[in-house]
Formats: sequence, C-alpha cells, structure tokens
Amino acid sequence: MKKLFVLCSFFLWFSCAKKEAFVPVLQPSDMEMVIQQMTDVMIHDITNPPLAARFFSYSCLAAYEVVALNDPAFISLKGKLNEFPEIKRPAVTAEINKDIAALLAVYETAKVLQPSGKLMGELEQKWIDSLLNKGVSAEIMKQSLDFAKTVSVQILKYAKADRYNKISALPRYTPRNIEGTWYPTPPGYFPPVEPHFNTIRSFTLETSDQFKPEPPIPFSADKKAPFYTLMAEIKNLSLSQEQKEIAAFWDCNPFALFDNGHLLVGMKKISPGAHWMGIANIACVEAKVSFSKAVEVNTILAIGLMDGFQSCWDEKYRSNRIRPETAIRKYLDPKWTPFLQTPPFPEYLSGHSTISSVSAVILTHFFGNRFKYTDTVEVRFGLKARTYSSFEQAAVEAGISRFYGGIHFMDAIENGQKQGQLVGKQVLKKVFN
Repeated sequence: MKKLFVLCSFFLWFSCAKKEAFVPVLQPSDMEMVIQQMTDVMIHDITNPPLAARFFSYSCLAAYEVVALNDPAFISLKGKLNEFPEIKRPAVTAEINKDIAALLAVYETAKVLQPSGKLMGELEQKWIDSLLNKGVSAEIMKQSLDFAKTVSVQILKYAKADRYNKISALPRYTPRNIEGTWYPTPPGYFPPVEPHFNTIRSFTLETSDQFKPEPPIPFSADKKAPFYTLMAEIKNLSLSQEQKEIAAFWDCNPFALFDNGHLLVGMKKISPGAHWMGIANIACVEAKVSFSKAVEVNTILAIGLMDGFQSCWDEKYRSNRIRPETAIRKYLDPKWTPFLQTPPFPEYLSGHSTISSVSAVILTHFFGNRFKYTDTVEVRFGLKARTYSSFEQAAVEAGISRFYGGIHFMDAIENGQKQGQLVGKQVLKKVFN
C-alpha cells in the first residue's frame, strides 16, 4: 500500500511539474522582420529619405548596445560615435534573453521615433505573444523587456540631443528664383525636403561638409556650354527595356504621385535607405551570420546612411542646382517629361548615388567584394528581382538609374558616388579603428 502511495505521488508530481521553458535562438531573419516592419510604417507615414535613415539608425543602435552589454565579442560604440554616451547596464534582478532584449530594443525605440509608432507597438506585442505561446518564460520575457526599455530610453535621450527637433524653428527654406536653381516640380510641386538636415549632429562626420565635393558643372543655356550638353544627354536618351527596368527598380521615391486626369493619387514606395537595409538583411540571411552579427551589420549600415544623407543634403542646398525636368522643359522641350517622377529637393548631388556607395563600402567590409546575391526587396511591390555579383555593382546600377530616370545629370551621379565612398570609409574608420 505504501509503495502504491509513493508511486501515485510521483506521477502526480510529474504531471503537475512545470514544463521546461522554451529558449528561442533568434536568426538574421528576425532582424529582417523588424526592419521590414519599420519600413512598412515609414511607407504608411510617407517618411522622407533622410528622416528614414535617422529612424533606422537610432533603433538599430539600441539593439546593438543591448548586444554589446551582453556579448564580449561586441564592444559599445562609446568613443566611436560623436557625443555617444556610456550606456549603463540595466539593473535587472533575473535572467534575460539577450537576443529577445535586442530585438525589443528596436521596437521600443522605433515606436517612440516614428510618427505612427503605435503600429510598431502593436507589432511588438504580437511578437511577444507569439514567443510566450511557444513557451518562452514569462519572467525572462519581462526581464528582457525591462532591459530593452532601459537601454532604449538612453538611446532616445541621445537621439533627442542631435538637434533634429530644433529644425522646425529654423527659417523656412524658399526657392531662390534665380536662373539655374532648383524649383518645385510637377505634379505635386512639393516643398523642399529637409533643407536643414545638415544642422543636426552626425554619427561619424567631423562636420557636414567634411567631404565637400567639387562644385557642379555651372548652369548655362548656351548651346556650347557643358551644362547644355548635360541637358541634351538626358533629353535625347532612348531607353531600352532593360534601362527602364533598372530605373523602376531603384526608383524608391516616397513622394510619387499618379495623375489620372482628375486627381493625384499617391503611390507608396520605400526610401533608398530602406532598400539598402533590405539588401543588408538579404546578405545576413544568405551568409547565415549570427543574430548578433546581423544587428551589427544593420546598425553600422544605418549609421552610414544617416551620415551619407547629411553629407549629400549639405551639398544639395549649397549648390541648389536645377533639376533636369525644369531645365529641359524651359530650354529644350516644353513637353518633355522624365521617365521617373522628380523628387522634391535640389539636384546636386544625387542622393541615391551617394548612399548606395556608402552602403556598398560598408556591406563589402562585412561580406567581401565578391558577394553574389539576388535583390528581392522590391518584389512585394511588383518588380522583378535582380541579381548582382557585388554590392559595388548594385551601387553603380543604382546611380545610373537616376540618369535613366531623367532626374539627375551625370556629374551629380559620378560625384555622388565619390562622396558616398568617402563617407563609407569614414564610418568604418571611426567604428573599427
């Protein structure tokens, strides 16, 4: 009888025993997921390209610092980035999952920075619930979330001090109305985007004009002048099907409008930076890097995008050069229209050329100069995937796409590529030296 009682007690204890908690091992695809979610919210908000880079950079930086606080293979970026403070370790009282905490830090930061941050909050809760349903310990989840929140608060304080919130108090930018200078273009005639982006704190640049490029070819309506040749090159271009596909693939214009004759309809697209963040995650997944490494790749790239846009935008509003659409219509053909819709900011330098070259330099550092990949970022927007033998090849194609699209003169593309290479090398120098 006694043996029977002991046996029954054992089975009762076994049946009531707590199941061992599920411990997830996050993959690069998890980082890819949250970056895509951020991108979708940016599309929803029609976030401009420089500002999108700002959102990516601080959100990824929060994740990276969580990793650095928990993995000796990664060091904090204190002393590497301009004015970046020491991120204090949260005083958690129990075990955390560092990967979960890192991804939660992206959510916690993005939902404060992005205008429709509520959407990021909903996605965060959905992800938390999915892990709890798989058996992740509720206590570990709570401690990981608390850790993420504490780091995020420190990153958001750093972000607030970059002076972006003071831009609205600066004098409103007004087109100069001087021959050869930029003026809003159809069909939306949008006001200029981020004319004071060069006033905020960068991550690695000494000043926004640290790599001040050579001046653009000066405007002239003289048929013998070099600028007239630039106009004629674009106006006389007859695009092949391949060139049209290249232009469309790299369009990445969040401000695109479709005129159906009765009203203008917005066509939602990702920004150039979001496209390259997508490429980075394709590479991370294909190379099968660790989750922590994927966080690092995303962070350094986002920092490069931010500094690339700042460097480029500094020149845009200094040279303030006229767009091909405005110049060609006025001086060559009043009925001419570009293949792509002209973005709302001055022409020189080419932003896509600049940040694509920044991205190529940084991603080549991580994956090598012969990393072959298929870019599927635009597939969900109805465009065919394209395959590249290197990041540099993709960056060159992104640059020339602006010429095919009729929205940039060739010197803006070539000098934008040079600018991007300089900024990319500066980022790597500051972060890894």
